[in-house]
Amino acid sequence: MGFLDKMKSAGSAITGGSAKVSIEYPHQPMKPGDSLPVKVTIMSMGKEVKSGGVFVDIHAAEAGQVKCKHCGQMTQVQQETIKQAIPIGPAFVLQPNETKVVEATIQMPMGQPSYSGQVRHEWRIRARLDAFGNDPDSGFQVIEIR
Repeated sequence: MGFLDKMKSAGSAITGGSAKVSIEYPHQPMKPGDSLPVKVTIMSMGKEVKSGGVFVDIHAAEAGQVKCKHCGQMTQVQQETIKQAIPIGPAFVLQPNETKVVEATIQMPMGQPSYSGQVRHEWRIRARLDAFGNDPDSGFQVIEIR
């Protein structure tokens, strides 16, 4: 393996390029505390991947503009309301070019529903593989909680 190949390999490990992660779930409005079936597919991108487990992350945050009580000016607000990592699969080693599927039913955390307007409350979900370097993940997707 040449120097550039080693650098590319190290870059993939650091940036999460060692595996491709996707998440599937029913795209329908839910309530806080509801159960959600998820299917996470992990595919090695050509190298062995050592994982500390599979997780589904649930994040929610409020963002928008509100009027300041003291000065009357509109001000931007942003506040994280939920940040939860839910383990759904144990540690494992994924062989080169191997694919693994993990299915589970998770419970949505209790919290405020999603809403829009002057201030917005948005929930997001992603699947993540705990691995060396930057964890490979599916990217966040918006999920509606009513």
